[in-house]
Amino acid sequence: MEIKIEWSELSTKQLNDIYYYYSHKANPRIAKKIVNKIIERVGVLLNNPLSGTKEELLNDMPEDFRYLVESNYKIIYWLENETITIASVFDCRLNPEKIKKL
Repeated sequence: MEIKIEWSELSTKQLNDIYYYYSHKANPRIAKKIVNKIIERVGVLLNNPLSGTKEELLNDMPEDFRYLVESNYKIIYWLENETITIASVFDCRLNPEKIKKL
């Protein structure tokens, strides 16, 4: 079984927003490092797609959402057949209830 990873439109936008924020708050090198760490963290799912913890706040959704944590970010995803979809890169410093807006 060959697993592939897809990034949703929302998660791609969030990665771009993270890069933009840190490139202005700090500098582009730091922004790139933060985004790359998030992307690298997602890479572990290729070998173990169920390694993430179940996201209890999204239990009422039809997808079986799981998450990984990288620094201040919760990488929310689901697995369907052989495709992992990254649904959101959620900033854990925000109100957790905002996760439900997926």
